[in-house]
This record gives sequence, C-alpha cells and structure tokens, in this order.
Amino acid sequence: MFGIENYLGFIMAAILLNVTPGTDSMYIITRSMSQGQTAGFYSVLGITSGILVHTLLAAFGLSVLLASSPLAFTLVKYIGASYLCYLGIKMLMNKQAPLLASNLPNEEEMATARPLDRWKIYEQGVITNTFNPKVALFFLAFFPQFIDPSYANSMLSFLLLGLSFATTGFIWCLCLALLASKFSENLRKNPTIEVVLNKISGVVFIGLGIKLLTEKA
Repeated sequence: MFGIENYLGFIMAAILLNVTPGTDSMYIITRSMSQGQTAGFYSVLGITSGILVHTLLAAFGLSVLLASSPLAFTLVKYIGASYLCYLGIKMLMNKQAPLLASNLPNEEEMATARPLDRWKIYEQGVITNTFNPKVALFFLAFFPQFIDPSYANSMLSFLLLGLSFATTGFIWCLCLALLASKFSENLRKNPTIEVVLNKISGVVFIGLGIKLLTEKA
C-alpha cells in the first residue's frame, strides 16, 4: 500500500522507539514538571511539529545533505545545542516563578498573557527537535527499510510513515506530559519549589545541549 512494506511492523517499531527515553522525552518531562500541564502539552505539539519538519525534509531528500556533508551536520548540531543551552541559561537566570493562573488578577490578563507563553513554548519545542540532526539521520536510516524501492512515488511513502511516526510519538509524549505535570502538581503550588524546579529544568536543558554537542554523525 503506497509503497509501504510491513506497515504493522513499522508501527510496532515506532512505538518501541518512541517509548525509549531520549532528548525529546526529557525536554517534555522537564517542561511539564516545572511549568505544568499546559506547558507540557504545547511542548508535545512543538516536538511533534519538529518531527513533521524532518518528515518533509526526508521526503524531499534534503536530509541527505546532512548525511553527506559533515559541515552541514556540524552546523545544525551547533545551532540546536546552542539553543538548548540558551533556554537553560535563561531559566537559570529567571528569578521569578512562571505566572500561575491563581496569580493573575483578572480573566482579561489571563487571556492576553497565556497565548504568548504557549506560543513561545510551542516554538521552542519545534526548534529543539528541528535542529537535532540525529533525528534527520534516523529518518533516513529507518524509514527506507519499510519502503518498496521499486515504488515510483517514494515521497508519498516517506510522508505517510512520518505522519504515522508523529502520531505514535504524540500519543506517548502526551502521556508523559500528563503524568509528569500531575506528579509535580502539588510541588508547583509552592512558589519557592516552583523556582527550584525551573532551575533544575535549566540545568537539564544545558545538559541536553552539551549531550547534543558531543554527538557524532
């Protein structure tokens, strides 16, 4: 079907790969624990959108550039690592806890303040995933194993597999966000502990950036 071979096997493999702890999982868990369920949800949307970006890159063959050019791989890696470190440093330098709904004086401020925060969290998730060259190389190595090489429209096959992978990833990551935010719900009610959670998140983000920086193609 659409040039895809052993689709069920692909779905099972995708689920196993998604539940394996990685940079995306740590990012979502950290966001959810430090900033709550809404932040976790928009982080999941951002990460999932990043997966779709990699799907399009793989489908159009642009990811081959990362695989064949050490310079391109290194450049993307440095951008992604620097951005994670930037987010971590920003959270470490922030001396105030994120604005909670209970701290907002009225609904009008809630309506104007929250969309901007949500968009930023989503945007950060997209950038974090998109500028991880390991994801692009993984797509190039993993997807072709389930595509019929004789199928004329391999781009369509890549897109369908990418959408399937993104769907399974979204479901799993959403579960992580809900569990992590629920686990830390009582902790975040204490402003002091909430600040500490954000500092820990900052350290984790910097650690993820350094980890990405040290990885090789």
